[in-house]
Amino acid sequence: MDARETALLALNDCQRQGGWSDDILKKRLIAGRLDSRDSALATQLCFGVLQNRLLLDFYLSHFSNLPLKRMEGRVVEALRLGAYQMLFLDKIPHSAAVNASVELTRKHCKNPRAAGMVNGILRSLERSLKQLPTIPQDNTVSYLSTRYSHPEWLVKDFLAVLGSDETAGLLAANNSRAPITAMVNATRTTASALSAALEGEGVTSRPHPWLADCLMLEKTGDLSRLAAFQEGLFYIQDPASKLAALTLEPKPGMRVLDCCAAPGGKSFACAIQMEGSGEVVSCDLHPHKKKLIQAGANRLGLSNLVPMTADGKVFRPEWENAFDRVLVDAPCSGLGVIRKKPDIRYKEPEPLKDLPRVQRAILDNAARYVRPGGVLVYSTCTLLRRENEAVALAFLADHRSFQAEGFCLPEYVGDAGEGMLTLWPHRQETDGFFICKMRKEG
Repeated sequence: MDARETALLALNDCQRQGGWSDDILKKRLIAGRLDSRDSALATQLCFGVLQNRLLLDFYLSHFSNLPLKRMEGRVVEALRLGAYQMLFLDKIPHSAAVNASVELTRKHCKNPRAAGMVNGILRSLERSLKQLPTIPQDNTVSYLSTRYSHPEWLVKDFLAVLGSDETAGLLAANNSRAPITAMVNATRTTASALSAALEGEGVTSRPHPWLADCLMLEKTGDLSRLAAFQEGLFYIQDPASKLAALTLEPKPGMRVLDCCAAPGGKSFACAIQMEGSGEVVSCDLHPHKKKLIQAGANRLGLSNLVPMTADGKVFRPEWENAFDRVLVDAPCSGLGVIRKKPDIRYKEPEPLKDLPRVQRAILDNAARYVRPGGVLVYSTCTLLRRENEAVALAFLADHRSFQAEGFCLPEYVGDAGEGMLTLWPHRQETDGFFICKMRKEG
């Protein structure tokens, strides 16, 4: 099985099963036994099609007499793969892109005439590459939705906050490749020593421009194969997530609770910041995620981290007023991590409307665990105000013993003087993230 066939099957699985592309693609890469080069191409093709799906469909529809929605699923994915390669990848000959899509259609699709249709549509697109159909610009929402392949409801939300120019910047950033950032395990090594160790294994690294103990990596391949990874010298985390943990200001000897911890990155950051002393109780609702957190802590040598299975909405009397620091990184729509999960933008918006109720329930419960004088941090990896500022402000209005508190961040990130901050992919080059710091009266 080659890269294009793997990408086709992964894209079809995403459409039929509704699963996340990164998990589905990983399974297909393993099943196809692709080498590193083909794995990289399959990943680029799969993610590239998802990032540009609405735009690809707009162009393809102009060269097809049959609506795409009436075609077999694998036929549509074969068309998208061919169009993506011609429109976005300079190093692949157009003829190779067309021929591969035709062969995939012939191999995997039921209709014997589908291969001819795919050939005709893609050849027509190829002839028009220098004069593509124009996306209508009379409606800003519709134009941005098509141009950057984001659903109209999400474009409207961003426009209300950012305006048209900055919304276009955000949508373009969402379609870019997220950098790989490694957090140094300061209990075992230093940034310079880790950089040298990675260079020795063929991985290019450079210091992050504004976050200490963070390296930006390139040419990583499979990270888990690296000796530096196996020895627990680093873990992978976005700078925005690290900032949420640092906002807690965890100190040696403290007792910290991470209510919704999996896969554990913020718990790891706290445990390292506490220099191996005190205790970080790292909770998740699902037992298999407790094992995931424990495995990470073991690899990093963080003996002050205690994984637990716990429901953040259910009160535990033994934890009342028991923690110096409590983090609620709440379940959310995840619309700040579109760069890493491009298909998350296509999820139906209706089920997301109940999320603020869930977030508030966890936050109300977690507040009971904060000691007088302690700190509560609420964070999400979404950019929707109804899950961010609205939840935090409603909580503060109902809990007068808590006050929003400003916090210090690197100058490049922005001002958090009012105790709340949103990080944006196009501004800070991080995941989209919201952080709110609150202190309980002493």
